Amino acid sequence: MTSADANVAMSAWIVLTAIGSLVFGGPALAQQGSAQVGQAKAVTCAACHGADGNSVTPEWPNLAGQHESYFVRQMEAYRDGEREDAGMRGFAATLSAEDMHDIAAFYAGQNPHLQGADPALVTVGERIYRGGIPERGVAACIACHGPRGRGNPLAAYPRISGQHSTYVFNTLQDYATGERNSDVDMNRMMGNVAELLFEDEMRALASYVQGLR
Repeated sequence: MTSADANVAMSAWIVLTAIGSLVFGGPALAQQGSAQVGQAKAVTCAACHGADGNSVTPEWPNLAGQHESYFVRQMEAYRDGEREDAGMRGFAATLSAEDMHDIAAFYAGQNPHLQGADPALVTVGERIYRGGIPERGVAACIACHGPRGRGNPLAAYPRISGQHSTYVFNTLQDYATGERNSDVDMNRMMGNVAELLFEDEMRALASYVQGLR
């Protein structure tokens, strides 16, 4: 199989995954939380992620506007050790399923602060985001995360628009090295893409994502 064929196959698999979530009922169709209750429960999170889910530290992710289904999936991954972080694992272990959904519902209703991209990196970042790198089998990010980076809650694909470029870059590196493997239930979709990217491409892509709105 050529790299171009691999890219087409990856895109087809992504589409089928999304359709499957719609037909058979994805995470977004499960339990939904209370944003009002979640606001009080999210007080502990504010130290790192901001009172409204907009983190002031670029190493920590913005949570404002994130889909409830994706947030809950990540809390479960921390709790179960699929995603490594000592602080987050300890916090997630204290949460019930209801707690996770309530906090997720609160953050889902918050507005992310708009950020910009480095103009010098936009051309490369946009090219990869929208078209991938067919000659190396890198699938386009737009297939899962959408033209404006808002993701797909039915398939639990996260919103990434406006996310800190530092956090996105670090995440891509973690997927590439296998340090983060919370995508194992999706055939390592992110890992398979990230490990094919060069460091400068990751930086350009991360910057472009930060400026998406």
